[in-house]
Amino acid sequence: MKKSAVLFDLDGTLLDTTDGVLESAVHTVVSLDRKPLPHETMLHFLGPPIQESFMRHYGMDKAGAQEAANRFRSYYKENALFKAKLYPGIIETLKALSDNGIALGVATYKREDYAIQVLQHFGIAPYCKTMHGADNFNRRTKVDIIELCIRELGVGREEIVLVGDTEYDAVGAVNAGVDFIGVTFGFGFKAESDVSRYPNIGCVGSLEQIVELIT
Repeated sequence: MKKSAVLFDLDGTLLDTTDGVLESAVHTVVSLDRKPLPHETMLHFLGPPIQESFMRHYGMDKAGAQEAANRFRSYYKENALFKAKLYPGIIETLKALSDNGIALGVATYKREDYAIQVLQHFGIAPYCKTMHGADNFNRRTKVDIIELCIRELGVGREEIVLVGDTEYDAVGAVNAGVDFIGVTFGFGFKAESDVSRYPNIGCVGSLEQIVELIT
């Protein structure tokens, strides 16, 4: 299962961004004179594109969801961007993969400029050959983001694996023609049975396992 390149999702895969995202989501809905939903429901804001979350959970139309997303991102950037934690073993895993000659990158639904700031802040960026994320209006799909990374990695699709924690990552990998590994410690998948609903070459409970899996 040797691979030449690994692309990682960000939120829920490399970083636990729960605190910052939830704080920003609650601030946004209050600023719009809406009531925050129960905590367990607000947790569903972790992972999907933020506009989609506002439409799904607050019944907003596209224009309303974009206005909410703008407020969310403004608050997030100024107050909560770095309210996150590295999952255990992340830097060690990135170093081990890099030492094995594997090119690394990040393909995330987080807005690209914010994602790059976060990756730099937490010391992940130096390991990455490519880093791409969403545009402000979420016109880029996960496939679009993966495709941008593929072009910069410069290796064949069969040599690339995407690592992520949600169905958006799994479906994006399939549609981009790259392999997928699911993680069960993030926001989406909680068990191997969740990952098994999608084509995959593995499921891991910690990133350290990925080194053995693909080298």
